[in-house]
Amino acid sequence: MKIIGAEVIVCSPGRNFVTLKIECEGGIVGWGDATLNGRELSVASYLRDHVIPLLIGRDARKIEDTWQLLYRGVYWRRGPVTMAAIGAVDIALWDIKAKALGVPLYQLFGGASRDGVLVYTHATSTSVEGVVKVARDLMAKGWKAVRIQTSVPGLNNTYGVSASKGAYEPASRGTSLVEETWDSRPYLNWAPKLFEGVRAELGPDPILLHDGHHRLTPIEAGRLGKALEPYDLFWLEDAVTGELQSGFDVVRQHTTTPLALGEVFNTIWDCQHLVTRQSIDYLRMTPSHSGGLTPLRKIAAFCEPYQVKMAPHGPSDISPVALAAALHFDLAIHNLGIQEWMGHHDDTMKVFRTNYRFADGMLHPSDAPGLGVTFDEAEAAKYPYQQAYLPIARKLDGTLTDW
Repeated sequence: MKIIGAEVIVCSPGRNFVTLKIECEGGIVGWGDATLNGRELSVASYLRDHVIPLLIGRDARKIEDTWQLLYRGVYWRRGPVTMAAIGAVDIALWDIKAKALGVPLYQLFGGASRDGVLVYTHATSTSVEGVVKVARDLMAKGWKAVRIQTSVPGLNNTYGVSASKGAYEPASRGTSLVEETWDSRPYLNWAPKLFEGVRAELGPDPILLHDGHHRLTPIEAGRLGKALEPYDLFWLEDAVTGELQSGFDVVRQHTTTPLALGEVFNTIWDCQHLVTRQSIDYLRMTPSHSGGLTPLRKIAAFCEPYQVKMAPHGPSDISPVALAAALHFDLAIHNLGIQEWMGHHDDTMKVFRTNYRFADGMLHPSDAPGLGVTFDEAEAAKYPYQQAYLPIARKLDGTLTDW
């Protein structure tokens, strides 16, 4: 089953996506997601100029060998661009293999470990009253888990809060950078009040999550986690940047609030210390940014004896192809925590046709062969790429900090 063609398609139906198409003898086509928010064209170039020439003529069934070729066969390893490109190839090859066998992808991973995948989405507003209303509306639609984010009094353009009535999309069109302001002090004072108000209205049962988005020092994160303990969070996400993995040892010493990290990780080396030290409870790596399903399944197995659960990243810049890959992974592995699902723009769903289904707070990837996602190339051509950048953040004195 030789690969006879491959193509990179960059389009912008609601936001930019980079999609890889791999075609085999007999007409079977596999789809992969190579989107890297704000740096999409770098991955597209990596695929077109360096990866696709190596794929033509290879046996599409040799997934492990192809992964090793693309990772070990070059001197310069790792990094988000390289791993997103490898991830797109790997996802597409798994899609092809499952289609060739006529089974949904999760069957190749040992079958389903659960009936569905627990998912959470985002509830955002400028106030406690507003976010409570949004959360109630979501729960009325079947959601069991919601991430709570609101504006922080005294700060403008708070992370995670939509500037419009639509879904939150941080990337801005054009070349101008959106600047947000940040100060840990008002945030640390506000977050416990936020969850006190939310729990008072929603009660103890809803599953609530919160994202600090890499902005605190370890001791600040420890303070926040301790202050949030009375409100029973499912997790506190990304309270500290992951570059210094031992920083989470400090956080762990000061709080029993569960900790989640890893959406920007791209290899097992990014999380080795965190897992073996049990410094986090949930690892948020996703197939498209970590080199695909082949390494992510190995990482999940590595996490399991340390009782660390997987919880793949699933924002709107993870295309429906990558989300489907995550759902097949989630359904099969034993140590799943939860899956993020923000949903996608209506225009996105005109390009990506999906079969996964939502009910009772859970998603199921469907029993269609392969990933269960098709890509409408004619529709995609109506949405050309548009330059877009993620925001930046500055402290009140003008110092650039982590966004």
